[in-house]
Amino acid sequence: MKKVLYENQNFKKIIYRILLGLLIVFIAIQFIAVEKTNPPVTGELNFPKEIKSVMQRSCYDCHSNETVWPWYSHIAPVSWLVSKDVVKGRDELNFSEWDKYSDKRRAKKIKEIWEEIEKGEMPMSIYIPLHPDAVLTAEDKELIKKWVNDFNASANPVINNQMD
Repeated sequence: MKKVLYENQNFKKIIYRILLGLLIVFIAIQFIAVEKTNPPVTGELNFPKEIKSVMQRSCYDCHSNETVWPWYSHIAPVSWLVSKDVVKGRDELNFSEWDKYSDKRRAKKIKEIWEEIEKGEMPMSIYIPLHPDAVLTAEDKELIKKWVNDFNASANPVINNQMD
């Protein structure tokens, strides 16, 4: 009986030390800085009002310099993931720097916007649970699809041919 009690106390000490160690590591990682900036917006989108509204609601947190940094983006290790996704998203497509893109690049990005949405890759599934308003409705998707098709139909054929 004493042996079982002694082993039980040792087990509790081990668990306590593990939990204390994890707590210390959790506190320590909070001091690792990550990039959470919003550089200046250099240009406004000249998209139709309805399209811009959908993009602001569903895309801007990762694809603009107008990111809203929610509370969980300040707590490591989640902050690392959020920061990485925003940096990567801005690098791929940044609506706040749309004016810096060439006509060819804009045409390519507009085409890619629809491709990502059509494949269900945007908005990212990891983003949706905490941002349910970012979900693209069937109407949103149809609106974007029509906009992309209209853009492609009216765009300069030289630009369209250079996209591929």
